Amino acid sequence: MPEGDTVFRAATKLREALQGRVLTRCDVRVPRYAAVDLSGQVVDEVLSRGKHLFIRVGAASIHSHLKMDGAWVIGRVRVPAYKIRIVLETANSRASGVDLGVLEVLDRSTDLEAVAHLGPDLLGDWSAAAASTAASNLVADPARPLAEALLDQRVMAGVGNVYANELCFVFGLRPGTAVAELSDPLRVVNRAQQMLWANRLRINRTTTGNTRPGQDVWVYGRAGMPCRRCGTPIATDKGGDRVTYWCPTCQR
Repeated sequence: MPEGDTVFRAATKLREALQGRVLTRCDVRVPRYAAVDLSGQVVDEVLSRGKHLFIRVGAASIHSHLKMDGAWVIGRVRVPAYKIRIVLETANSRASGVDLGVLEVLDRSTDLEAVAHLGPDLLGDWSAAAASTAASNLVADPARPLAEALLDQRVMAGVGNVYANELCFVFGLRPGTAVAELSDPLRVVNRAQQMLWANRLRINRTTTGNTRPGQDVWVYGRAGMPCRRCGTPIATDKGGDRVTYWCPTCQR
């Protein structure tokens, strides 16, 4: 599933392609909104909130969520036409929403109600107050497994499975560890924000600080491979809702 940094980059590309320009074509291929035509109006703003994206055009707001396989593509699209959920064109640009998990056209004045349930946005207006709220959210249920809590967008918005596993490694705790075991939850949420912020404009994210191919993550997707710190084979569990990875030695 795309994570918060992926959506942030998508918003940045859409902003460059559409913002401040008049739509010459608006083709929404979702039955409920098929009659919506925003052509002739100016794209005023593109913003992301966690894993959600909003394109504000006149009095309307196009809200999307990538879910597992979605993407916004600028320019030519090399996918079957049935995968394209929406096409937005200006005089010199084209943006296509492909396999979007959520696509709806909302009233701009109330569009953010769609994300009112989210915790603080890691790539939004992060502040000491936002961090404190996220830390409190994280440990609200003391028995909850750490990876599960990190993935809950109501705790803080933007963490996906890659970051959840990598954060567990960085703090030396296994994904199933209860959040009550956290000695400093504020440090955890701030590190999450730092990780996403550092990768917000990178196509190939890194959590290790090493951008070379094959060196970019600590544990995610590395089942059976040696831990970068101690050499112990990385363990994995695919039995839950999300696959988890950890080092049996470095993570207690």
